[in-house]
Amino acid sequence: MTKAERPDLDEYFLKIAAVVAERATCLRHHVGAVAVRDKHILATGYNGAPSGLKDCLELGCLRDELGIPSGTRHEICRGIHAEQNVIIQASLHGVSLEGSTIYCTHSPCRLCAKMLVNARIKRYVTYGKYNDDAFNDLFEEAGIEFATNERPPEVVSFKD
Repeated sequence: MTKAERPDLDEYFLKIAAVVAERATCLRHHVGAVAVRDKHILATGYNGAPSGLKDCLELGCLRDELGIPSGTRHEICRGIHAEQNVIIQASLHGVSLEGSTIYCTHSPCRLCAKMLVNARIKRYVTYGKYNDDAFNDLFEEAGIEFATNERPPEVVSFKD
């Protein structure tokens, strides 16, 4: 791989978020999030049931069974969003997310946006869109920079 082919930091961390999403246990969306500050990964999170509890892979999707559209009625879902889990993982390890950038495979829902505002992140970068745009006004008011980039390549380049 030449220096010109080297991914920039946003592409690099978005690709890591995509790999984190592979651990998701949601049947509808696989979402991954990575919290980064000063080029250092602080925490990761993916969407799924609370730790140690049965997940949708085992139980099925209640939202699908009830015909609930994506982006609505979050309280029905058994899962915790990737952004919520990245905040929880950071707090479990005594790590502040203040001033960090969240790289996530999807844009946030309004509930996650409120939590991220309170976590005092400075930037949110994604390549995917969730069915909820209500986060925009919160991020704007809080001064959180929001960027939508291209989806990173799914290929991992190795040099032997």
